[in-house]
Amino acid sequence: MNTDIFAARRERLRESLRARGLDALLVSHAANRFYLSGFELHDAQCNESSGWLLVTASGDDRLFTDPRYVDAARRVWDDSALHVYSRDKHDLVRATLESMKVRTIGFEPKALHLFDYDKLKEKTDLTGADNLVEALRVIKDEDELSRMDAAIELNHRLFEYIETRLEPGRTETEIAWEVEKFFRENGAEEMAFSTIVGVGPNAALPHAIPGETLLRDNELVLIDTGCRCQGYNSDQTRTFWVGDTPSDRFRRTMDLVRASQQAAIDIIRPGLPCIEAYEAAWAVFDKAGVAHQFTHGLGHGIGLETHEPPSLSKAASCVLEPGMVVTVEPGLYDPAWGGIRWEYQVVVTKDGCRVM
Repeated sequence: MNTDIFAARRERLRESLRARGLDALLVSHAANRFYLSGFELHDAQCNESSGWLLVTASGDDRLFTDPRYVDAARRVWDDSALHVYSRDKHDLVRATLESMKVRTIGFEPKALHLFDYDKLKEKTDLTGADNLVEALRVIKDEDELSRMDAAIELNHRLFEYIETRLEPGRTETEIAWEVEKFFRENGAEEMAFSTIVGVGPNAALPHAIPGETLLRDNELVLIDTGCRCQGYNSDQTRTFWVGDTPSDRFRRTMDLVRASQQAAIDIIRPGLPCIEAYEAAWAVFDKAGVAHQFTHGLGHGIGLETHEPPSLSKAASCVLEPGMVVTVEPGLYDPAWGGIRWEYQVVVTKDGCRVM
């Protein structure tokens, strides 16, 4: 990606810093760090960090990392503003802040380990500053939407392919592996999340873990999967019938799920409170007397992360804006029978929405 994109994003963040009276924001969340700098979308593990980004109100931004990532950092970051640490990470950060006369520093409460916080706060004025970067990320620009369209297009191809591989006698784990293999062989950089495959009653588990349950003739199978392509994630669910003649219950349930989904899509537009999208989908189920089988939110934002703001749920307080991308994934679940979920990704446009 063009590094000018990242610089422009940091300029937008500075406006929020000044409005909050902050000299700087210490960015420790990996996706936020990448969004603002182009450096390392992932941290190796939850107890490791590839580095921290310091975005200042004055424009003197710095990147901190360790020797493993120096060459990668230099591809996207000026060497004169790059600080490399080993065991002296906290001392180096504190000394750099002091030399820059940065006093009031915002930090990301969801992403800074308590250990790091305790080390830094000894000589630094740290202020919790949650969701400053996420508020920028929630609106996708044209470049981001193009990348997300590419990711979801690969998902569409995957489902066309995998439907031909749903044969009786195959296990859930075999199907999950075939999904991953297809993505890897057709341009995906990695999986967006571990593929969900649930046969029959297992499909009633919204986050079913693939096991050794066999696909059987005349039974349903739910597959929820996504990939990362061009840096951005996709997320789709489809529920299939294995066999030539879907049961009456399968058809009735599928019709309800699709009607619920369409009811929400029909009203998604700028200015719509997110909760109203959920309520529109829920009302379809409620009228049919099955709302108790709809056990999760209607959808979530997606982008650099598989789950990010905004949320389409009964607890949502946000309002939709152009450029937001959300999933719309109603489902009905009966532990004795199974479940059906159907998922689209949609982008909010100037006057409505577009299914990606």
